[in-house]
Amino acid sequence: METSESSKPQEPVESQIAVAEPSLPSPPSPQRQRRPWIVLLATVVLMGGGVSIWRFLVRGASPLASQSPPGILVKVQKAQASPVQKSSTFLGTLEAKQGVVLRPKTKGRVTQIFVSTGTSVTPGQPIMELSPQRTQADFRAAVAMLKEDTIAISTAQAQLRAVEGERGTALAEVEAQNTKFQQMEKLFEQGAVAKVLLDQVRRDRTVAQETLNAIDEQIRVAKDNLTQAKASLTQAKANTLTIEKDLQNNRLIAPIAGVVGDIPIKLGVQVQAGDILTTIVQNQTLELTLNIPMEQQDQLQVGLPIELSQTQSQIPLATGRISFISPTINSENQSVTVKASFANPKGQLRNGQRVEAKVIWQTQPGVLVPTTAISKIGGKPFVFIADRPQQPTGEKPLLVARQQPVELGSIQGKDYQVISGIQADEIVVISELQTIREGSPLVVDID
Repeated sequence: METSESSKPQEPVESQIAVAEPSLPSPPSPQRQRRPWIVLLATVVLMGGGVSIWRFLVRGASPLASQSPPGILVKVQKAQASPVQKSSTFLGTLEAKQGVVLRPKTKGRVTQIFVSTGTSVTPGQPIMELSPQRTQADFRAAVAMLKEDTIAISTAQAQLRAVEGERGTALAEVEAQNTKFQQMEKLFEQGAVAKVLLDQVRRDRTVAQETLNAIDEQIRVAKDNLTQAKASLTQAKANTLTIEKDLQNNRLIAPIAGVVGDIPIKLGVQVQAGDILTTIVQNQTLELTLNIPMEQQDQLQVGLPIELSQTQSQIPLATGRISFISPTINSENQSVTVKASFANPKGQLRNGQRVEAKVIWQTQPGVLVPTTAISKIGGKPFVFIADRPQQPTGEKPLLVARQQPVELGSIQGKDYQVISGIQADEIVVISELQTIREGSPLVVDID
């Protein structure tokens, strides 16, 4: 380095002095005027060569050899053959086919709640318990009264049978005395007996009749007692049954299998007879009611499939079929009422749930393309097909974008159903749709 520096020609001393003393400038020589341009030109040449060398080192080839094929880098996907559905979507609400409302038959205070909202229960399973209006002591007293009335009936019946037996004897005595009096009266008229004997027989006949009358009164009293005893027994039975039901009604049980609904009351709350305590709904099978516009009534038929999904989403829930078509038109909204049933083995459907119901009118052959492949101009959908037009012999074939209008069906997952416009296995572009145009050269991104 020292040798090269010493061999470099030095500028004249006069030029150095001229630079140091601007007040005494010397006119520049023609040789000095050309030198900056030469230096600038050399710098540009050196920089260009450096860039070329850098490209060569980094890419491992000459600049011409390292150029990428012309075209827009895009992702593509094949259109898949798939059945295409013609369908209409309606909003509806699911309803359970069977459900009960639990209400207490007597008033009381809530002392126990055996279940919680959403619990699955079986018939006979306890749901809730109330403090009974009647106590066990009341029930025991009613049972004791029932026994007393039963005994009273037995006593009255025995008394009635006894006096009825006495009446037979008394009646026979009256008849005998009447006969004796008639005979004595004839003898007295014939002068065969004294009047004193006739009077004695008359008195005996009167006593016999009075005895019969007394027995008849006893029979009437015995019958009245028996009637009262029976009435008392009937009342005792009713009272005992009422108390027993009160004691039984203080525990509410599930009458059907199902799922417990909302429980709006809490422990310790006083409830009245007829208050709503909770509900039990059978969610195993749910029914959907839809109102189909009259314009589509000709397409309706029993057995048409219906697919349920959550509102404002495409998450499928269940599939069912139309089971009922109303024979009349709803005059309020000029529609036809249809119903469909849906099995719910996993319990993902709920009574009162709002759903979207897709009625599938027809299924026909079609293709699926990703939703990311669809563009629209003026509301009309189209796709870009990665086409490979014929090239002159010897030239490398190129891919170009071909804009193709399509007729779309419904969305199926992440794909659109295409009714017409493209065929299965055609290659559609799914990226850079805002960049490419008709005839744009394409390069497939294989990542």
